[in-house]
Amino acid sequence: MKLLFTTAECVPFVKTGGLADVIGALPKALQRAGADVRVVLPKYKGISEPFRDRMEHIGETRVQVGWRQQYCGVQKLVDNGVTVYFIDNEYYFGRDEIYGYMDDGERFSFLNRAVLDVLPLIDFQPDIIHCHDWHTGMIPLLLEGNYRHEPFYSGIRTVFTIHNLLYQGVFPYEVLVDVLGLHSRYFTPQGVEYYGNVNFLKAGIVYADHVTTVSPTYAREIQTSYYGYGLDGLLSSLGDRLSGIVNGIDTKSYNPATDKHIAAKYRSNLSKKQLNKTELQRELNLPTAPDVPMIAMVTRLVDSKGLDLVIRVLDELLYYTDMQFVILGTGDPSYEHWFKEAAVRYPSKMSSQIWFNEPLSRRLYAASDMFLMPSKFEPCGISQLIALRYGSVPIVRETGGLNDTVHSYNEFTGEGNGFTFANYNAHDMMNTIKRALSFYTQPEHWRQVTKNALSGEYSWQRSAQKYMDVYSKLID
Repeated sequence: MKLLFTTAECVPFVKTGGLADVIGALPKALQRAGADVRVVLPKYKGISEPFRDRMEHIGETRVQVGWRQQYCGVQKLVDNGVTVYFIDNEYYFGRDEIYGYMDDGERFSFLNRAVLDVLPLIDFQPDIIHCHDWHTGMIPLLLEGNYRHEPFYSGIRTVFTIHNLLYQGVFPYEVLVDVLGLHSRYFTPQGVEYYGNVNFLKAGIVYADHVTTVSPTYAREIQTSYYGYGLDGLLSSLGDRLSGIVNGIDTKSYNPATDKHIAAKYRSNLSKKQLNKTELQRELNLPTAPDVPMIAMVTRLVDSKGLDLVIRVLDELLYYTDMQFVILGTGDPSYEHWFKEAAVRYPSKMSSQIWFNEPLSRRLYAASDMFLMPSKFEPCGISQLIALRYGSVPIVRETGGLNDTVHSYNEFTGEGNGFTFANYNAHDMMNTIKRALSFYTQPEHWRQVTKNALSGEYSWQRSAQKYMDVYSKLID
């Protein structure tokens, strides 16, 4: 089985969020399951020189963008056994940022056409093109509308994965006809039209042979008006064309027994895990107190991550509770300012690290006793999986993939790997935190819930097989 993953970002080359982690890990798991997987993404300016130096120039072609033909170079390298192709065009991708430009509609239209145009050039005829998020959502439609009549493309099937329905790639009508070169007959409510504009993500949903999203709960949630962002009716009509497959993590990379970034490596030895806490306390100028519970957050500082709930009750928690709280991340300036000020108010109990540093994030997972994710919505979430892998017990809201991967601890049966709450309510969250803190003071229970967290299966193996099942049904 030959698979081509098309994406806007991929670890270790370029990353802004969890999409990159998925594309960096899932192809390797699929290859272990027997597939031949290749990845194609833009050659961004921000890709580091060591990777650029390893790239091999494959060839070049011209891609039709409206009335113009734009240069398209193709370079490749093999990373951890996976062949990765880079679409080279300095005008579109030689910029400081990945997204956020006025011409993003044109930039990613070029990418969508380029992916299809370069297939003969790279001498790879995939059985399945697997498109990820809105940035590649036009590929299924382009394949049907402009390429299917050519023998090379006639047997290719498509899968489209929604990583976050909030981001849909909505652009003016002109992008459809003048840039992509598609017929106006596709601009209908049953096609790509979305409140008078063109919606790339909707195109992927409508024209792909199968649609997946990143957890079973999120697949159900996006069929409701609250989570559907105007596409709930369309998603509800898909029936068995829609699957929810939970993400995994790269358990070889995220492994507390081998992680070179943490102070003390460990498997299930909680005393060694505590050494990571005392070292982090020294690093962050917090009191060295191994018995004081530490709660961590590693997050983008944006509304969807539930930060309003944290702001509502954090002062009360810190004032009345013997605990430490550490947050790492950047985002909305108002959140950044609030957490900086809170750290000034509670210098012995709180550290606000308003930046992002991958090694530091790993030290937080290894050092913290609990990991807080009170998300308003969370399609899958990777942070809670990393936290579980490092034995930091998650405290989460029951939404999306958090609901599928974190199960509330039951003190009577000893089952459960975290603590959960259902309502998007600050005091429900606070009461759940207090419940977790109460079990922290009961060593027998705390050892059990931490053991449950550490012993779970968080790799891509199981999910990769589910993807293989989807692919097999399409090409049988």
